[in-house]
Amino acid sequence: MNKWKSILLPVLIISALMSCKDQKETGNVLSVEVYETSADGNNLTKVEPFQVSDSATVITINENKTFQTITGFGGAFTESSAYLLNRLSEKNRDTIINAYFSREGANYSLTRTHMNSCDFSLSQYSYSPVAGDMNLDHFTIEADQPDLIPMIKDAMAASENGFKIFASPWTAAPWMKDNNEWVGGSLLPKYYDTWALFFSKYIDAYKAEGIPIWGFTVENEPHGNGNNWESMHFTPREMTDFVQFHLGPKLEADGHGDKIILGYDQNRAGLREWVDVMYENEATSKYFDGTAIHWYESTYEVFPEELQYAHNKAPDKYLIETEGCVDSEVPAWKDDKWYWSKEATDWGWDWAAEDQKYLHPKYAPVNRYARDIIGCLNNWVDGWVDWNMVLDKQGGPNWFENWCAAPVIVDPDKDEVYFTPLYYTMAHFSKFIRPGAQVIGVDNPDKDLMVTAAKNPDGSIAFVIFNEGMENKNYTVRFRESEISINLGAQSLQTVLIPVTN
Repeated sequence: MNKWKSILLPVLIISALMSCKDQKETGNVLSVEVYETSADGNNLTKVEPFQVSDSATVITINENKTFQTITGFGGAFTESSAYLLNRLSEKNRDTIINAYFSREGANYSLTRTHMNSCDFSLSQYSYSPVAGDMNLDHFTIEADQPDLIPMIKDAMAASENGFKIFASPWTAAPWMKDNNEWVGGSLLPKYYDTWALFFSKYIDAYKAEGIPIWGFTVENEPHGNGNNWESMHFTPREMTDFVQFHLGPKLEADGHGDKIILGYDQNRAGLREWVDVMYENEATSKYFDGTAIHWYESTYEVFPEELQYAHNKAPDKYLIETEGCVDSEVPAWKDDKWYWSKEATDWGWDWAAEDQKYLHPKYAPVNRYARDIIGCLNNWVDGWVDWNMVLDKQGGPNWFENWCAAPVIVDPDKDEVYFTPLYYTMAHFSKFIRPGAQVIGVDNPDKDLMVTAAKNPDGSIAFVIFNEGMENKNYTVRFRESEISINLGAQSLQTVLIPVTN
């Protein structure tokens, strides 16, 4: 440092602090806390001091303009994640559970799990193992006892605020399907009542374990998934008929009418045809509480028109992102830079039709998460659920070898844990935007910045801003009669928390 810098730097700092002090005395400076995750190395780090110089970009939070109420944010309990946790030391297991579910951690509030096996299981299994057992006399969740149920119970113990759990089946047992296979095929009509009973039995079995189930998606990816792993096909009409005439009435008759039923549960590009059938009239809509969506149609496109269409079709229903992950990738191990670099690819990089490949360019994993969550919140989505919470260095275990990334990667052989930047990205939303929060208006003049804001039940406001560009961006956030200018570095995600307001 030359002598002029050494002289001027303290002067500039003192001047900035005095300026900030003067503005505070006049009541014009907005009181905030800023948390940042960045390519430069911040990981949900509380950053200060703030830049007090003027900014050309003024972003105004408008609490009088209100949108959807938040259901929650979180991830999925899978057998693969639970199995890995059981292979770690007690200390590392507790560290991960607390990181996800404690108030000091990400404080997850909305979670998913699978009914029967899925690709992120150790093997294929069903809770209804006996063929022809129409009354499900042999129903058992024994397969969940070693790993999955203990993980959920540990999470419940760590969570001060509690969280919702919804369950999704990938397929019924092969004996209920027209192809008698785990993969593909459709549910035979003669087993519609048996399959509805399956959901009711599941609620009772998990309740006996002390685990309350909040709701269900009717079927994970009813279009199928390329005939790769567990799947079962429904058309929009078939699913609607199953819910209207079988699942809804059965849950109601068994005293489970309060359980949430989410339809569809696949990519957003197919939303219109599904909500048109699900919400065709009062009778078809009766038992559907909302719509579930995934993000795999594109690595960058949010599909706002489809989301808005789904909301407008059923404005009083849930619209929840129930699964998203960095798929078809072996995750980078202890390499934060990879998660900020546009090197990852997804299934579509190799397999999408030629006219759809433009939707699947290389991308940065952090960008994909941050862009999608903000884009969803700005288009009526009220919940956002990640996929596996924990995977190993290979991106498994996965019986089909469908390797994926997760926010937390572990090496069970060496008892090592790596919290990737994706974990901190999720926490920017789950920790600060709480269930019952209401998304509010934000006026943002800078098209290169993505922003969203929500007012929490306690009156605090969480404002999230993402700069995926390679240049620093100073901005001023204005709320009511106060404002503050903040420096936003290149490739940075910030949550600006405005304390409890009247």
